[in-house]
Amino acid sequence: MSMLRSMLSFSAMTFISRILGLLRDMAISSVFGVSAATDAFWVAFRIPNFLRRLFAEGAFSTAFVPIITEVKQTQSHAALRELISRTAGTLGAVLLLVTALGVFGAEWVTEIFSPGAIEQPEKFQLTSNLLRITFPFLLFVSLTALSGGVLNSFNRFALAAITPVILNLCMIAGALWLAPRLQVPIMALAWSVLVAGILQLLLQLPALRRLNLLSLPRWGWSHPDVRRILKLMIPSLFGSSIMQVNLLLDTLIASFLISGSQTWLSQTDRLLELPLGVFGVALGTVILPSLSRHHVSTDRDGFAKALDWGLRTALLISLPAMLALVLLAKPIIATLFLHGAFKPHDVEMTALSLSALSLGLPAFALVKVLAPAFYSRQDTTTPVRAGVAAMVANMAMNFLFVGTLFLCWRGPANQSGALLAQIQAIPGLHAGLALASALASYLNLWLLWRALGRDGIFVSQPGWASHSLRLLAACAALVSVLLLGLWCWQDWPAMAVAMRVFRLGVLIAGAGMAFVATLFACGFRLRDLHAH
Repeated sequence: MSMLRSMLSFSAMTFISRILGLLRDMAISSVFGVSAATDAFWVAFRIPNFLRRLFAEGAFSTAFVPIITEVKQTQSHAALRELISRTAGTLGAVLLLVTALGVFGAEWVTEIFSPGAIEQPEKFQLTSNLLRITFPFLLFVSLTALSGGVLNSFNRFALAAITPVILNLCMIAGALWLAPRLQVPIMALAWSVLVAGILQLLLQLPALRRLNLLSLPRWGWSHPDVRRILKLMIPSLFGSSIMQVNLLLDTLIASFLISGSQTWLSQTDRLLELPLGVFGVALGTVILPSLSRHHVSTDRDGFAKALDWGLRTALLISLPAMLALVLLAKPIIATLFLHGAFKPHDVEMTALSLSALSLGLPAFALVKVLAPAFYSRQDTTTPVRAGVAAMVANMAMNFLFVGTLFLCWRGPANQSGALLAQIQAIPGLHAGLALASALASYLNLWLLWRALGRDGIFVSQPGWASHSLRLLAACAALVSVLLLGLWCWQDWPAMAVAMRVFRLGVLIAGAGMAFVATLFACGFRLRDLHAH
């Protein structure tokens, strides 16, 4: 099956989910604005969501898919069914314990990941209460990821990609319908997250039944293939999810910054997830089963061609997306969120971190392609080393950039009182966290790329020079159109809503057409994206 066709199928479903995600964030911003309550919710949501990325989209998937692909191709259907049952039982039992610890130890978890809220008792208690409700989401969504991994191994990508739509719909309903009916309105978002986790799992089960793979979960700690999955999964926790680890560390540091920083960073992350989720995650999801099959069948040429296709496609999409997000950060934020309780100051702050974090988009996307090259060969050591190095560098740069911005932006009015109080009085320091994450992603990419060359995993295919030149020329055309449009149209927060929507649409359409026209004028053809 063509990987391009699979990627487009996955991307189309993910695109629907991401668009609804934007509508979700617009609804939340309009109803709640930016406040200590929204900060508390995003912290309470980010903690289980971070663990979800590790178990669902990160370490678990990268360990589970190669093993299940191998069993599917080399053993009987009964053996495959047994493996799924044992894996579900073991993963479910472990996550049930983790969930119980998270629910009953919500205050301790809040102290660890949001220490800056300890000095604000109301905010701290609200965060803990929200976390008790959102934490069980981890259990249900991780089991959903297991069933999605099974479907992906059968080249059925659409259902797994469309499933997150449920979360967005539930949160929209929570913000617009349930919140006005509760004494503490922000609690509506937490309840909507929990309900969405249950509904997502229920949606996947009929598809497993049709494949005759649905059975009761059973404990399988001693099952040989389950132990292989666990062996691969544990060290890959960092290697496959370094971006999420960095964002969680950002959460910890942001708890010491001015109120609103958590919300601005969360909105930035959501906007970056649109191109990264639609294309970066789609590429990684589609290419992993393909690379696993080539590895099992010892097809080195097919392995190299599949990886080469993934790298070219990721670069073709992520580079123009990065340039567009950096240049259009303020118009995008103003158009999407400047209404209701969301204010022009929030536009400035969110745009600041979006521009900074978007600089890392190509690296984020390319890592999504490179990491499966190691996981498909059941090599988790190399990605974890690269991930840990990038995480350490990210932490160092967090303090460096936040400290530098603090010294540069500190005015005479901010030079009295305790140091922490001075830091909490200066808006915009969260941009240093976003920039650190972006630069750390390039270190992660470079380390993985160097390992590919050292181990002889990747053999470059012909045509990279012409592909790069065409891409650079097309990006130059895109940037020229955007800069001209931004020069003509300024002061976006002051525009009427309809005018912002119209002008942003013109800019995106014009830059997109300039990019595609230049790309084709330089010799690019659609057949260049075909891969089998």
